[in-house]
Amino acid sequence: MAEKETLIVITGPTCSGKTSCALELGRIFPVEVISADSMQVYRYMDIATAKPTPEERRAVPHHLVDVVNPDEEFNAARFVRMAMRALEDIRSRGKIPMVVGGTGLYVKALVHGLLEAPGCSPPLRLALKQVARKRGLSFLREMLERLDPVCAARILPNDEIRLVRYLEIVLSTGRRPSELMHLHRSSPALFDAKVACIVPERERLYNSISARTGVMFDRGLVEETKRLLSMGYDPSLRTMQTLAYKHVVSYVAGSIGLDECRFLVERDTKRFAKRQLTWIRSQEGNVCLPDASEAFDTVARWIAEERVSP
Repeated sequence: MAEKETLIVITGPTCSGKTSCALELGRIFPVEVISADSMQVYRYMDIATAKPTPEERRAVPHHLVDVVNPDEEFNAARFVRMAMRALEDIRSRGKIPMVVGGTGLYVKALVHGLLEAPGCSPPLRLALKQVARKRGLSFLREMLERLDPVCAARILPNDEIRLVRYLEIVLSTGRRPSELMHLHRSSPALFDAKVACIVPERERLYNSISARTGVMFDRGLVEETKRLLSMGYDPSLRTMQTLAYKHVVSYVAGSIGLDECRFLVERDTKRFAKRQLTWIRSQEGNVCLPDASEAFDTVARWIAEERVSP
């Protein structure tokens, strides 16, 4: 059997220091980053996504950043296809690919392959979306909680894409998506993945989130959101309903004040980080490290070992 290629991954919750760690490594090793961040793929969404700056991307090349518009669908399957092309390109030039990001689903799909699930059923998907319009997403969520409570517990209440997809699977096949995922977890990995997870102590992580929230508003988060709206991107888009943007949209519309907006952005980001930590700790084989400094040392050792190995 052919030996699996090594794939180095740096993951962790938002504000844990993944990007800074990758940039430091890129100053020493010929590294190119494949971003595994479900929001950094979108153009024009820079501040709320904590996207690496143009200067940082010139110093250390990043792939899968700014690849689609905010109204385009982007999912794990598309991520895997683009990431595999990027891996081939990076290695063909003698560089070291390194996957960096906090979207656990993307990392898992790349390392273990995509879940074998039925294809899209346009009539069923349309019917489910019509139900959502008439009766609300809460009705779909209640359906999923009855049919597959495990999957229902894993997703946000307003995540229409996953609600519809999971219901589509169970209604068209009679099998719970969580059962398919369980079978998928037992399949062999496509890569020899070395995964460094930055897992800061909770108080320090939450302090970092509070600080970043202030920086985002200081850097012009409100102006960025107004610009997206002026470009014609509808507030109901999934991308405009994520973390910071949805609350700033409410502020721009006059529904809430600026102080409440800041509070809600910070609160939701902390909740999101907590879910990310839960996901990370549930994955076997990850090397959990308390800060970016230790992640740097660990990954640097992995890279050095790979470069001197026969």
